[in-house]
Amino acid sequence: MKVTIPAPNRRLGTFEWLGLVGLAGLLVGRYVPVARIIPFWGCVLREHTGWPCLGCGLTRVADRVAHFNIPGAWEANPLGTVCALLFALAAVATVLHFLFALPIPEVELEEREWRWVRIALPLVLLANYAYVVVHTRFPHLLS
Repeated sequence: MKVTIPAPNRRLGTFEWLGLVGLAGLLVGRYVPVARIIPFWGCVLREHTGWPCLGCGLTRVADRVAHFNIPGAWEANPLGTVCALLFALAAVATVLHFLFALPIPEVELEEREWRWVRIALPLVLLANYAYVVVHTRFPHLLS
């Protein structure tokens, strides 16, 4: 892994875009009750089969993280909570980047490290989905 710290700047790169998306998502989660104002909002798969989809709980995660209810967000979807917190961190870093020209470190992974990421990511997604399924379909197993 190679980490470089660029000179102070206010450039808009990939990380800054993720920060802006995170900021927008957290603001919507905080101030717009999406699940209540959009009548068709919900998981079609879960409504018809009773089984959750891979993204089940993400609206609740955004709402709960935006309201600083991290344990509630974790209960809805653990991986979604980690991602929402990373988006929040990126949002804070992006604001600091634009206000103070704070440089954002650039991380470059080697091929071997990317290989581990490609192996670990599906396993993490599978473990998260297993948790969501058990939490949704078999809650008595978690108590």
